[in-house]
Amino acid sequence: MTSPATLSAAEATDPTRWSARLWGLLITLCIVLFLDGLDVSMIGVALPSIGAELDMSTSTLQWLVGGYVLGYGGLLLLGGRTADLLGRRKVFLIALAVFAVASLVGGLVSDPTLLIVTRFIKGLAAAFTAPTGLSIITTTFAEGKARNKALSIYTVFGAGGYSMGLLFGGLMTGVGWRWTFLLPVPIAVAALVAAFVLIPKDGKAEEGGHDLLGALLSTAGMLLLVYTVVTAPEVGWDSARTIGSFLAVVALFAAFVVTEQRVAHPLVRLGILRKVSLVRASLAIVAVAGSYFSWQFIVTLYLQDTLGWSPLKLAMALLPVGILVVASAFFSDKLIDRFGTGPVIAVTMSVMAVGYLLFLRVDTAPDYLTVLLPAILLIGIGWVGFPAINVQATSGIDDEEQGLAAGVLQTSMQVGAAVVLAVTTAIVTSGTAHGTSPQQMLDTYRPGLEFAAGVTVLGALVALTVFWPRKRVTDAPVTEEEKVLQTV
Repeated sequence: MTSPATLSAAEATDPTRWSARLWGLLITLCIVLFLDGLDVSMIGVALPSIGAELDMSTSTLQWLVGGYVLGYGGLLLLGGRTADLLGRRKVFLIALAVFAVASLVGGLVSDPTLLIVTRFIKGLAAAFTAPTGLSIITTTFAEGKARNKALSIYTVFGAGGYSMGLLFGGLMTGVGWRWTFLLPVPIAVAALVAAFVLIPKDGKAEEGGHDLLGALLSTAGMLLLVYTVVTAPEVGWDSARTIGSFLAVVALFAAFVVTEQRVAHPLVRLGILRKVSLVRASLAIVAVAGSYFSWQFIVTLYLQDTLGWSPLKLAMALLPVGILVVASAFFSDKLIDRFGTGPVIAVTMSVMAVGYLLFLRVDTAPDYLTVLLPAILLIGIGWVGFPAINVQATSGIDDEEQGLAAGVLQTSMQVGAAVVLAVTTAIVTSGTAHGTSPQQMLDTYRPGLEFAAGVTVLGALVALTVFWPRKRVTDAPVTEEEKVLQTV
């Protein structure tokens, strides 16, 4: 397991005294997370070109996105805990190498099935690099200002990957869709070399790596859940197949819970789910990511396919989101230090919700400066709270469970986003019979936009409970333990 002992006490606690090596480690981890986010959103712009060249139907094309989500969301929990148990450096390097090779193969093959397989493998690799990279940071930087700054920079890169994926996708698709697969290869290889040099060597592995049954049950449950959600819009939410799959998911997770309660060294200590800060952060990340992915999906279809916008024009229109995310790297940690994670999350999510509601003004000839841009800017502010979500999720977690906490958070993001996107897709699909004119298509898409906005509004309302006054007992003194709990 990576040890922070390789750093000086001043470096670990003071953000102003980080060495070049420490900065190099952080930037390397940031670049890998950026690639994960980039890969999720960049492929969407290239789907029409891929379908045309490889003669793939719409139902088959969706698996280029669904396959990645299946691997990513299905194995995140296992990926985070594996890093805790086997060594973060080892797991990170192996997973990053697999990601690079799968990207290269995906850019060279012409068989649709093989292309989908490479996407699944890339998602699987990301399921190990994302929580492992986060746990390397949280065990390297001391909790407080240093960790807040490191996590702010780290998560800004991740959010930047998601938001900048459209831009890079538009540029690469203009050259050829294969470059959306090949672009990450040299970057991943360079990051692999840097990680090999900069990540401290693993120490003695933790005990508890023998829960094979728990690993099988959790992985099978997550894979089946994501698969069921991704395929439900196509086969029907009320079909026997979908209902049967959901029942199987419940059975697998029930068996997993029973297993974790009985084994000597559980894969997941279920008590970590009683950590209120982790649960609140997980709910927030579902609302932020789920609403944005759904909104971006609809906006891409409407502006590009219905109104005839080019991929590059669409990318440039949404560029302010990426700019805001990158700019927040310079101040998000200061906001967290001054106001705390709860208020930052609540305010940014509320602003994001207002942005989605303003976007509902869109018509068949939307003016960019007066209609689209104000909404896009407010939606981008929602991502400014993304670092605070990560800080909140990992605060107060023991070092040996940082990977597990990161896996829970990332799993919530991927699986939650997949569920919200699947419901949005089902809502939109149910209205496709209304017609194909711009106004009719807008009427079809609008319920999906309203649903995405509603998800954020609900998430914002939950986050705003941080401002609710807490009931205090005045007839008894407050103990020191209670004072500590009140600050959490």
